[in-house]
Amino acid sequence: MTGPLPLPEDFDPQACMPANVTENGVFHESRKGAALAARLVANGTQQDLALAERVLEVVLGCQERRAGDPHHGNFFWMVEDDVVQDLNAVEFNLEHLIPMMGQHGDRLPPDLQARVLEAIRLGLDEIRRLDVLVAYSNITVLDILNSCLGGELLQDAEIAGRGYRKLVTWMALTDVHGIPYEYNSPTYTAVTVRALKRLVDLVQDEDTRIRARTALARLGLSAGLHIHAGTGRWAGPHSRAYQPSVACETAPEVEMLQRWIAEGALPAWIADVLAQRAAAFEVVETAFAERDLAITTYHSPSFALGVSTKEFSGQSNVLMIHYARPGVERPGVVYTRYLTDDKWLGDFYHATDRTKSRNLVDEGSFYGAQQGPRAIGLYTPGNLGSVFSAKAALIWTRRDLVDEIWVGDRRVETLPANVPPGETVVAGSGDALVAVRPLARTDLGRHAPIRLAEIQGDLALELYNYLGPQKSFWELNWPGAFYKGRPQCGVYVEAAERSAYPDGRAFARAVASGALKDITAPPFTYQGEGERLWTVEYARDGQTLGIAVDLMAWALKRRWTRAGDLGWPMLQSPVAQETRSGHIALGGATLTCGPEAAWLFASPATGRWVAAYHGLQPAPLTLTVPDGSVEIAAMGTGTLVWDNGRVSVEAVGLQGEPVINK
Repeated sequence: MTGPLPLPEDFDPQACMPANVTENGVFHESRKGAALAARLVANGTQQDLALAERVLEVVLGCQERRAGDPHHGNFFWMVEDDVVQDLNAVEFNLEHLIPMMGQHGDRLPPDLQARVLEAIRLGLDEIRRLDVLVAYSNITVLDILNSCLGGELLQDAEIAGRGYRKLVTWMALTDVHGIPYEYNSPTYTAVTVRALKRLVDLVQDEDTRIRARTALARLGLSAGLHIHAGTGRWAGPHSRAYQPSVACETAPEVEMLQRWIAEGALPAWIADVLAQRAAAFEVVETAFAERDLAITTYHSPSFALGVSTKEFSGQSNVLMIHYARPGVERPGVVYTRYLTDDKWLGDFYHATDRTKSRNLVDEGSFYGAQQGPRAIGLYTPGNLGSVFSAKAALIWTRRDLVDEIWVGDRRVETLPANVPPGETVVAGSGDALVAVRPLARTDLGRHAPIRLAEIQGDLALELYNYLGPQKSFWELNWPGAFYKGRPQCGVYVEAAERSAYPDGRAFARAVASGALKDITAPPFTYQGEGERLWTVEYARDGQTLGIAVDLMAWALKRRWTRAGDLGWPMLQSPVAQETRSGHIALGGATLTCGPEAAWLFASPATGRWVAAYHGLQPAPLTLTVPDGSVEIAAMGTGTLVWDNGRVSVEAVGLQGEPVINK
């Protein structure tokens, strides 16, 4: 028997719950109480179990049990709440309570067991009623976890079957495009991985276990391809991320992936993904082509640049650079935001924890295109309402570590500093240079500036659409009698190794020497028909990058390079590809399978190749590698690993034994 579980530092003995101490008071999250109770019951000493009973009393008291409430069975996010506000609270509570009862429920007194099981049943009824949209990836996977395990715990085949089917539906949606709709998020992918790992460990249905393991492999492949070797960070763009991870205030995400591999959440071969690093390479993935959601990330030894075709939400990082700062604890970061009323960190409150937010919400709409270390980003403000300022901002963390700033040929020594029209801005920090060439910008007032400033210790390049007295903008309302299109605020951005140029001025000259086309069609009063195109193209050194959007509907029309239009690949990189064509050739290997979602990872240096097929119906599959081949009569969703001649296959609907030829 082990000793009693050490209590978390934030444990409040008076409330019998972990506590959030804020400037607005002390608050207690129900989900943290549920997690603590599960750990106490698992540890299982008499002292633990006695405390777990008290904690569970508080947690159960947070469940909405009043008749007629539209969210009967859900939970208050905080003990201090009196109404269900965050609909996800039921998922985050049940993900702890259900496994606790399934594994160790018999350690609790019978009457408390019955009460917890009844709370679980009520919570699962609420989850069924909510029926979260499968595009909301992390909450969908929690729904799947709770429904599968909860149904099995309660011996309710209908509840469990709903969970099994929802996993199939979520994977089918993802398999149309490539990566989850809630793409490349260091915050929320972690929630999804944790839930799928628990599902793999505890679910009784074997097909569900295999599907979950296959989904984990695909998530791990994407995450591994986005870990930047030079900084250990999860490179952008991100669908959603909180400010501590944006600014690299958390531990390097490579450590999180290494932990997932060690714990078995991700397969061991993901370590090859982290190790397979060319000097420079690009990864392109699509989350939802019909909604213009694709991401590109370029890795250079000292920096990673990532751009999303479109924003996912206000928590998105649509254009982001991580770069190495040798000798400094944290790497540097450049990220963008569109902001009104000169908001900054800590200027507003977060609904769930009652603390001033450490997030800087993006208030703009964005379209972007990228090729290697070059990117075009086009912003327009969202609904402005009545404001005194509106601007796009490029933000460098730690202005004190930005050791050179250039505006054209002029070195900037003091801030703030105005940027004249047409000039290229370059900032040098650590091992990277970042150049910004402002594009077309609508002045909604008089003499809206472009300027460099230091804000709360960070460097910001501010590109204002408006700065002046508080006002509203009738001309931006559609439907409306004056509407002539969305305001423009664009940038061309390029990153380079610091060692590639003598200084920032030389890089600024190189960027300024490129041929830039920035063309906006003439304005007209909109009647619901017609387009007004904003077209930007940049060319230099035999490379071309372009993008066109319609300012009237704010719609993406085209992205292109010299090779032609940029498409919507499921996954494209030097070491891994995904298609629905039924054929992939990569790294000396060839995968042939049914015309459904399938991917191939190649690691010739370690003698490992991994193939996966996501088809709903079993189909023949053949993997040919330099040293042999594997033929499978038919398989459904699953993976095949060739490891130096050793073959392992796990798949739904596997037919026959693999035929291995060496």
